[in-house]
Amino acid sequence: MKTADEPAVGQKELVQAWRRTLPEFLPDGDEAKVWGDEADPNTIRIHIRTAADHRTVELDFSLVYVDSREVDVRLADVERGRRTALERSDDGLQELVGDYRRHLHECAQALQPLTRS
Repeated sequence: MKTADEPAVGQKELVQAWRRTLPEFLPDGDEAKVWGDEADPNTIRIHIRTAADHRTVELDFSLVYVDSREVDVRLADVERGRRTALERSDDGLQELVGDYRRHLHECAQALQPLTRS
């Protein structure tokens, strides 16, 4: 039985809800893949592919529900033009990562009726 602080649904249902809802919060043309982390049933993996500054940027995030309302979003990897890039670089990448973290938090807020039911 789920406690009051845990999401009301399991990983499988969360993944399906994120797959349906996340595109609404991403810029047109972005591609997102969402799947459950097989090693951790509390973690959702998200891969976003976007064209930024005429270059393809791929962002990998892990997302964990802290409770039924709040998520912890962590950047796992960034690739720009098929090369690993550092988030700390000063060429706008840090701002881009921050924008996508915000999109993920906004999606989590939209899913609160599901996670809090």
